[in-house]
Amino acid sequence: MSPNHDGSPCVGTDLSTVLDLERELQTAHCRRDTDRLADLLAEDFTEVGASGAVWDKASILDLLGSEESVEIEVLELSGRAIGTDFILLHWISQTSAMRAR
Repeated sequence: MSPNHDGSPCVGTDLSTVLDLERELQTAHCRRDTDRLADLLAEDFTEVGASGAVWDKASILDLLGSEESVEIEVLELSGRAIGTDFILLHWISQTSAMRAR
């Protein structure tokens, strides 16, 4: 996190940026753009999907590269700093077929 003038972390600014990036990640445009996804996802990225499957960066890039366009609504998106360099997000994804936290 970038420090404020007094040396304290800019949690509010960083949180806002992370929330915006999470919303971007859920757009069909971003999900089809493998280069953008590769830039946004950390090398040690992991995700537990709604099915319980665990995805790493390589497998999620492969999956999303072949995914049909899906509209994902982001509901109840919130986050909080849990350390100097970490923000924990919680949200619900809603598609026409399912809803997941």
